[in-house]
Amino acid sequence: MRRPKLALAIALVPWIFACTLSSPAGQGFPRARPDQVGLSKEKLERVDALLQDHVDRKQIAGAVALVVRHGKVAYRTAVGMQDVEAGIAMSPETIFRIASMTKPVTSTAIMILAEQGRIDLSDPVSRYLPEFKFMRVAMPKQKKDVKQTSGVSPDEYELVSAYRPITIRDLLMHTSGLGYRFRNDPFVGRLYSEAGICDGLSPCDHSLADNVRRLARLPLAHQPGTAWDYSLSTDVLGRLIEVVSGKSLDAFFAERIFTPLEMNDTHFVLPDSKRGRLAALYKPGAGGTISRTGDGPTALGGLIYAASLPYRGTAGYFSGGAGLVSTAGDYARFLQMLLNRGELEGTRILRPETVQAMTRDQTGDLPLWILVHGSRFGYGFGVHTQASADIKKDPVGTFGWGGIYYTDFWVDPQHELIGLMMTQVYPSGHLKLRDEFHRLVNESVQP
Repeated sequence: MRRPKLALAIALVPWIFACTLSSPAGQGFPRARPDQVGLSKEKLERVDALLQDHVDRKQIAGAVALVVRHGKVAYRTAVGMQDVEAGIAMSPETIFRIASMTKPVTSTAIMILAEQGRIDLSDPVSRYLPEFKFMRVAMPKQKKDVKQTSGVSPDEYELVSAYRPITIRDLLMHTSGLGYRFRNDPFVGRLYSEAGICDGLSPCDHSLADNVRRLARLPLAHQPGTAWDYSLSTDVLGRLIEVVSGKSLDAFFAERIFTPLEMNDTHFVLPDSKRGRLAALYKPGAGGTISRTGDGPTALGGLIYAASLPYRGTAGYFSGGAGLVSTAGDYARFLQMLLNRGELEGTRILRPETVQAMTRDQTGDLPLWILVHGSRFGYGFGVHTQASADIKKDPVGTFGWGGIYYTDFWVDPQHELIGLMMTQVYPSGHLKLRDEFHRLVNESVQP
């Protein structure tokens, strides 16, 4: 009776092995040759040389890069070292601190609640977080119509009442009037520092709930809805999710996003069993070559960050704006869901119309001061409303974002293409790797 089962098992081995080869670990996508999905193999090979050159010149320790087109992995590489000092090579399974690439995930979670009818984007945040009910705005004394506080002496401010409440939509669009401590605004930034506001990049001595309460006691940098200012708005969204759902942000993400999408290596708190896969964090040293960043906390200007955050974080503080770690394969699954208008492999996370709203211009003529992924902003993404004039040549409709440690992605619906690169270096203003990778991938698209 046992022989037929054994024979069947033996017969299935080649099929199982073939499936394993066609579905890279952690991605679940089939593989395809570049030419099978309309990409130039020769032009993509230039990405290999680009990444290796940066490793050879010790500008990065290593990187993982991934290109998915028509739902198939057409390019995937891991070059250099995950940890130079420990002698661990970079791998497709390497885990990275994705920092602000957490924000699109938090925005997705908010839209899940909106689809359930548990919130409305026009709701005042104070309906769920009463501490935001009576907000004040820091205004220059001589120019009360000025929307931004940058560049004005701290002794020239007065506090005025907010014209209207902050809405959930304001938080999604970063038009709430909130800021970041590391921005070093001459008035609001100083108050953030004095109040011990955490930016989500280092361990904190209080919970997310307490951080949000402290934030709500401080003045806004501008009237709600009048300016775009990248901020802790997404951390506030994370706390709102906790209050509305009755679950920690970690648990809500796992239940509604990570488990359904099989994002098995995406975490706020990295399990001990996976710590050996976490990429080391580096910084530019002498001559621009990398040197190891200490476990932290590390202070650089107004920014405080810690390489150890994924395994030495603060209990009860899950930063919706910066707290996740992930692999390139896991994050590609999240992006493919968005490219598929809210669905992946039969599992629906969002409705098509919700994804459309998230990835189109929502900020209108409000100027952005981060223009890497377009001059407009949706709900958690930079958006191109016209073909980009820079070297990347992104078409209309492309959306994307990145993280402070030099992780980056874009999604091009017109060509059904996802580009994703992850490395770990900060500061990174001297590098052009991100834009060059982006350019080479876009140039590989066949007419």
